[in-house]
Amino acid sequence: MPQNVLITGGTSGIGLALADAYTARGDSVAVCGSSAGSVSRFADAHPNALAIQADVTDPDARVRMLSAIQERFGHLDVLINNAGSFVERDFTAGDASDDLERELDLNFSAPIHLTAAALVRWPAMTEVVFITAGYALVSPKRAPTYGAAKSGLHGFADGLRRQLAPTGTHVLEVLPPLVDTPMNATATGKKLPPSEIATATIRALADRRSMALPGSTRYLPALLRIAPNTIRRFVANT
Repeated sequence: MPQNVLITGGTSGIGLALADAYTARGDSVAVCGSSAGSVSRFADAHPNALAIQADVTDPDARVRMLSAIQERFGHLDVLINNAGSFVERDFTAGDASDDLERELDLNFSAPIHLTAAALVRWPAMTEVVFITAGYALVSPKRAPTYGAAKSGLHGFADGLRRQLAPTGTHVLEVLPPLVDTPMNATATGKKLPPSEIATATIRALADRRSMALPGSTRYLPALLRIAPNTIRRFVANT
């Protein structure tokens, strides 16, 4: 049965791959993006989708976005919290707090607020998804606040899953490794294509799994149990 799906940060990277995957399945897709240009390009390429320019950190923008979805689709079945940013911060090199509140809001607070607002409107949503990162389990040396935010979202997803279990709403956390997205354009090392993250997400939802661990992150939980110090040193410095 077709579903109504909202993907934040859905105009590029993992979000765009998810939008393409859900569209190919015949679902009704809404995406949001903060850039007018990216939203316009998405709308041109996806004429049947709902493309919304919205900053998910803005409470009023979140309300307008959910209202637009209600007007267009009537209800929401799947919420995918994907919007985020990766900021490197060196706290040994002076003031690393520039735009810190913005980063933490985008990566941590905004998805929680959006999820809460969506559940008020549509308490019978079938699926809520959080795109975190392998860094939710091991925080990177070069971006400790990113790791902190994703770790916090990991904990929220875990607790929310227990709260929503009686309602039947499935809560999935996706922990990608390094992915070939604009956010990681300057990063070195092997990068998974965004389409693999989208495929892993949809497969994990179909299997009712609590976590999706695509690529190298599939080994992370086991390695943290077997050789925690070694894997922390390796992952944290990548």
